[in-house]
Amino acid sequence: MASQLSGKVIVVMGGTSGLGLSAVRACVGQGARVVAVGRDAAKADAVASMLGESVRVVVGDAAVVGTAESAIDTAELAFGGFHGLYHVAGGSGRRRGDGLLHELSDEGWDYTLNLNLRSVFLSNRAAVRRLRERGIAGSILNCGSVLGFSPSSHFFATQAYAAAKAAIIGLTRSAAAQYAPEGIRFNVVAPGLVATPMSQRAQGDERILAFVKTKQPLDGGRIGRPEDLDAAVVWLLSDAAGFVTGQVIAVDGGWSVSEGQGV
Repeated sequence: MASQLSGKVIVVMGGTSGLGLSAVRACVGQGARVVAVGRDAAKADAVASMLGESVRVVVGDAAVVGTAESAIDTAELAFGGFHGLYHVAGGSGRRRGDGLLHELSDEGWDYTLNLNLRSVFLSNRAAVRRLRERGIAGSILNCGSVLGFSPSSHFFATQAYAAAKAAIIGLTRSAAAQYAPEGIRFNVVAPGLVATPMSQRAQGDERILAFVKTKQPLDGGRIGRPEDLDAAVVWLLSDAAGFVTGQVIAVDGGWSVSEGQGV
């Protein structure tokens, strides 16, 4: 049986840690060649040495103009093409002032939207421009969050972050409608609480863990693992999902359909 991504060249923005690194491994495992983008040069070197000749690593900030273009250039130069983008780069603005609306600082709002929304705009624009220039179909996949449509106010009230993730859905669906006639697909994968560097606060809080046991009740009520998303990511980037666009796929352990108790 052929690998799902055989012959594909994929760019993963935020591909040197957490969800992105797991996705890079999964894509390579399914036959893709991948350009992973990350801000940390040390992590970039480690990823490059670990994953071998099927991966190139670009050091850069996804929220800076030119980073995505450089990654796509690298994909074309190193691997002879570009077929898809997975945007994972983003993070919490809690330490910069994100939080409850009445407490949310100007800096917290600007920082969080720059990190989580401007970066998506820049990478998606670069990807769709290149696909259209080349006249080829392709897949653009954005990593959202259940907090963009299924809020949980007691423990997870970072409202600039929620606004950014909701806006990603709006951008993705609007672009999906616009570019479907050209065979360019846009979709969102929306995780619940996953064990990544971003979620260290939650992972270390026994009250949150008790809440998650009922909010994400699948598989014993656990925090997600990065690899839980990999099958959906690979599928949405592959030709097997060639008739799917404008969709939000929640990979959330049941978060979006569960009340959650134990607060």
